[in-house]
Amino acid sequence: FQNEINEVPFFDVHLPYELALKIFQYLGRAELGRCAQVSRTWKALAEDEVLWFRLCQQEGYLVDASISEQPCWKLALKDCRARERALRANWKNRSGAVSQLQYELGRVLCDVHSCDGVVVAGYTSGEVRLWDTRTWDYTAPILEPVHDPGDAGPRPHVSFVRINSSLAVAAYEDGTVSVWSLMTGRAPIHHYQHNQRIQALALGSEGAAVATASGFEVKVESPNDRGFWQTTGTFEIQKLVNFLKLVPEVSGSPVAVAAAEDIVYLLKEEDPGKILHSVYGQPVTCLDVSAHEAAFGVKGFGWLLNEPNQVLLYNLETTQCLKKLGNSMGDFTCVNLQDSPPNMLVTGNKDRRVRVFDLRSGAALCSLYAHSRGVSAVRMDDWKVVSGGEEGLLCVWDQRMGTKLWEMHARHPVRYVWFNSHSLITANIPDEKTPRGASIMDDDLTAHRKHRGVIHAYEFSVDQLAAESVLPICRSSYDAVTGYNYNIGLAVPYDNI
Repeated sequence: FQNEINEVPFFDVHLPYELALKIFQYLGRAELGRCAQVSRTWKALAEDEVLWFRLCQQEGYLVDASISEQPCWKLALKDCRARERALRANWKNRSGAVSQLQYELGRVLCDVHSCDGVVVAGYTSGEVRLWDTRTWDYTAPILEPVHDPGDAGPRPHVSFVRINSSLAVAAYEDGTVSVWSLMTGRAPIHHYQHNQRIQALALGSEGAAVATASGFEVKVESPNDRGFWQTTGTFEIQKLVNFLKLVPEVSGSPVAVAAAEDIVYLLKEEDPGKILHSVYGQPVTCLDVSAHEAAFGVKGFGWLLNEPNQVLLYNLETTQCLKKLGNSMGDFTCVNLQDSPPNMLVTGNKDRRVRVFDLRSGAALCSLYAHSRGVSAVRMDDWKVVSGGEEGLLCVWDQRMGTKLWEMHARHPVRYVWFNSHSLITANIPDEKTPRGASIMDDDLTAHRKHRGVIHAYEFSVDQLAAESVLPICRSSYDAVTGYNYNIGLAVPYDNI
């Protein structure tokens, strides 16, 4: 046995340990388990930390960890797989905690965005608030606006908000854009002004680049090497911009994609007026970009001219059309390319269907039907699809089975959907920003609450919230105004037990 420490017996030959380890690197979990039953030497080899560390990395667990961080990588992989199975079961059975991100009376929700569980929301009062849904006791701070002594009266409404891992950005009705750093505090680190109302706002998924469209102008701002913000590009557009995105993972100056009615522009500093797509009379209805491609819905002329509504996929480097997807009577209202799995694309349509496309073949893998007024937001991962409708219905689907797992309903349209492996954030944003009964002076608070919109945060992680899941009836207290527990059907307030 002492000799087998350095030379591993392989039937009729003895191999060095390092060479035997290289052979075992091609085996999976089941094969390593079978090899561990051959002999004590093979057991020691099959349970080598290097092998299980590589398996853990290959399956996407603990990617940023080093091999010395875990005492037993085989056990770590087992725990990660068990946690993933529990999360998937909780997603399918809707087991977990649900919370509403509350705000003050008199505020109507205008826009919502999130990044890794941190949510930013803008309101008609001009306030911009942050929530960290990873900690449930987190109080939402108000990001301070730009102080101007000459301002008097109410602040303008918030038009758009965006957030990434380091910055939060808000655009207001009067054309003001404010940028906050999530690291330094609540005071803005940069702001600039447009002369007209802002039609679109984009923030890079990484780094610090902000793009805004106002009138016939698109402006891109980013900090220089010394940290001072400056205008890195100003582009003149022939028509009013409807959609604006910044291309992720771009080295050097930022690159933006703008859809202005029936023209799609690729805005680069070295080539400011490049047109990616233009067909007269066929307006763009939705837009999303990834690192190398852009996908957008195009409204056709109708069946009479054999031009149905489609989703076009363009390569941003060659500016060539790669695929024409779909053949629908309804307009494509939302598309998600950046957050979808590789070679996949999910779309929502006015015909009330959610479609998942395979970009390699151009065929629709599945068509999901549940909404009654059209789809307003979609997102997917490797096994599920989450869609929101104009009627306020949120649906969670098993993409491979093509079946609906569960649904939730609220009063206003679902305008934003974000999720990761263990949490889900949805926003029901009203179309009417100044409804009757939305004033803080109104006495009928019930009528007031129904106009404001709502942000829901779902947490499906059993390990973090086992004691605070929706099953215990003592989660809410008399401090809550209203509430709902779908498992028990019990209205609050009710006693803490």
